[in-house]
Amino acid sequence: MKRLRIGVIFGSRSVEHEVSIVTAHQVMQAIDKYKYEVVPIYITKEGHWFTGEKLLMLESFKDLSSLVFSLEKAYIAPDLSVGSLVGVSQKWFRKKLAKKIDVAFPLVHGTYGEDGTLQGLLELANIPYVGAGVLGSALGMDKIAMKAVFKENHLPAVNYVWFLRNEWQTKQEEMIARIEAHLKYPLFVKPANLGSSIGISKAKSREDLIYAVEVASHYDRRLIVEESVENGIEINCSVLGNEEPIPSVCEQPVSWEEFLNYDEKYLRGGKISGLKGAERRIPAPITPKLTEKIQGLAVKAFKVVDCRGIARVDFLVNTEKDEIFINEINTIPGSISFYLWEATGIRFSELVERLIGLAIDAYKEKSKITYSYDSKLITRLSNSLLKK
Repeated sequence: MKRLRIGVIFGSRSVEHEVSIVTAHQVMQAIDKYKYEVVPIYITKEGHWFTGEKLLMLESFKDLSSLVFSLEKAYIAPDLSVGSLVGVSQKWFRKKLAKKIDVAFPLVHGTYGEDGTLQGLLELANIPYVGAGVLGSALGMDKIAMKAVFKENHLPAVNYVWFLRNEWQTKQEEMIARIEAHLKYPLFVKPANLGSSIGISKAKSREDLIYAVEVASHYDRRLIVEESVENGIEINCSVLGNEEPIPSVCEQPVSWEEFLNYDEKYLRGGKISGLKGAERRIPAPITPKLTEKIQGLAVKAFKVVDCRGIARVDFLVNTEKDEIFINEINTIPGSISFYLWEATGIRFSELVERLIGLAIDAYKEKSKITYSYDSKLITRLSNSLLKK
């Protein structure tokens, strides 16, 4: 039986570049090589696309500048008649390098990958792909739009204020007054579009707030300030599926600090191991009733944001007051949350196979949509102009 060719896309122009490399290698190792042929597609921090066998070895990434010289430059063309990874020389296409991609597996965390841009390219190329579509990806990436959708659908979210970097730079006192009128310290300040806790700071005073906004403004032009859930714990739940998604067991990440930062998520123990290496309690030490409620909210959030494939929904929970708040949804979660699904009874290799199947199902469903309509508008306008 012919193996399906799976294009695993990772890296890209994102501050989560290295995390993406780790996730991609975890997935590529888990893919059943008897059923699927893996085609690694690496996007550099400068936005150049490459493919090649060396990309399958994690140790190759120790020296990125030397690595690219051993690779073939290639990219996915936004032409539905191609559906391939196209090799490129300096002056012309080299057709012999064209590789048809049966299913794309986007594993770019953050900007230019998790925000709908890569998904848009794959839609234009007419290639089935794993995970949320353009809308779901964009909403899942933008914390401001995401929380607006949550609020509209009566999902619990903390109070927040958002503004533009330019507003902060030109009307700082006015922005501070607005924040302090609507929110109570302590606060969390975040870039609207970013993940892995990068650019996020906690502010306990006006002085902290000013510093935190300055930090966050380096990573996005749109900023969000949220009230902190004090004496709360973080609970995460993954969701898997398309039309009828199911929840995983819940986890409680264990933080050394007041919130789980980048180093705690990925670098504990002095080595990069993805989210698998972070400390966590699985299943989360919460009551069955609370677990069921969080799982229900996770599935609802997955649906209202229009996700598919897989996502991880992160919650903040005050167990003393029995309060639950949705913090965010991650449409390409680190390590694709395989550790949550293994605890649920689904092996990593089985999870990957399910995601490929869900991508194909979503593609088939999309193919039922009519995208063209012959209105004869041009003919009528042409005839009208001729009569004049």
